[in-house]
Amino acid sequence: MTDTRQTHAQAELRTDIPRGSWIDRWLPAAARPYARLMRLDRPIGTWLLLFPCWWGLALATRLTAQHVPRDSFHGAYYWASVGYSSDSDHLVTRAFLFAIGALVMRGAGCTYNDIIDRDFDAKVARTALRPIPSGDVSVRAAIIFLLAQLLVGLVILLQFNRFTVWLGVASLALIFTYPLMKRFTYWPQAFLGLTFNWGILMGWAAVFGNLDWAALLLYAGGIAWTLHYDTIYAHQDKEDDALIGVKSTALRFGDSTEPALLLFSCAAAIFFGASFILHNVHWIALIGVAAVLVHLGWQIRSVDLNNPADCLAKFHSNRWIGWIMLVSILIGNAVLGTGVSLE
Repeated sequence: MTDTRQTHAQAELRTDIPRGSWIDRWLPAAARPYARLMRLDRPIGTWLLLFPCWWGLALATRLTAQHVPRDSFHGAYYWASVGYSSDSDHLVTRAFLFAIGALVMRGAGCTYNDIIDRDFDAKVARTALRPIPSGDVSVRAAIIFLLAQLLVGLVILLQFNRFTVWLGVASLALIFTYPLMKRFTYWPQAFLGLTFNWGILMGWAAVFGNLDWAALLLYAGGIAWTLHYDTIYAHQDKEDDALIGVKSTALRFGDSTEPALLLFSCAAAIFFGASFILHNVHWIALIGVAAVLVHLGWQIRSVDLNNPADCLAKFHSNRWIGWIMLVSILIGNAVLGTGVSLE
C-alpha cells in the first residue's frame, strides 16, 4: 500500500496532465477523460500536425490566375479545381477543413497510442495518470471512441479530391505503426516525422491533385524539424524509457544530442529553402527560413536536456517555427502575386 501511494504521489508531481484547465471548468465529468484522451488541453500537438498541412496548402495555392498557364502541368488541374471561385475562398475553406481534420486525427492518434501503450504508460510517472492506465476510460470505450474519431476524419477527408483522399487513407499506415516503433528502433522520432508532416503532401495535393518535388522537399524539411523537436521532447522520459526498455533518439544520442540537433536543424533549413527556390517562391520568404534556423539554434544553445520542464518548454516553442514558415510563404506569395519587386 505504501509503495502504491508513493507511486501515485510521484505521478501527481510529474504528470503531463494539466489540472484546473478549461476541461475541468467547463466540461461535464463524464466527458473529461475523453477530452484528455484527445489531448484537447494540450493543443501543441494539434498545431504541430496542422502547420505542415497549411504549409503545403499555402505553397501550392500561391499561384494566382495570372501565374498559372492553362496548358501547364499543374494548370489543367488548378483551373478545373478553382473554377469560378477565388483563390482566397478555396484557401480559407481548405485551411478550415485541415484544421478540423488535424484536431480530430491528432485525437485519434493519441487515443490509439494510449490504447497500445497503456502498460508502458502505467510505469512512467509522467503518463501514469492518463485516462486508460488510471482506469478513467476502459480499453473497450477507448476503442469505440477511436472509431468515432476516425469516422469524423473520413467525412472531412471526403471533401477533398480523389488523390488527396487516397493520400489520407495511406497515412493510416503511419498513424497505426508509429506508436510501435519505440519498441524496435531508436528512431521512433523519424517515424513521427513521416507521420506528422504527411499533411504537407495532402495540402499540396488538395490543390493540384498530384505531388511535385517542391512538396517532397518541404516534406523532407518537416521530417528533419520533427527529429529536432521530438528528440528534445524525448529527453523528458529518457530515464524511465531506459528502465522499461523503450527506445528513442534521446537515448540513441545521449551526450551527443546537441550535434545531432544541429544537423537536424540545418537539414530542415536546407530542405525548406530548396523547396521555396524550386517552386519560385519570392526570395523574401527565405528570410523566414533564416529566422527558423536562428530559432532552432536558440533552442539548441539554451535547452537543458536534463531538465524535463525546460525540454517541454523548448518543445512548445516550436509553434513559432510553424507560424514563421506559414507567414513567410504567405508574404512571399503576396509579393509575387502583386508583381511588386523588392530588388
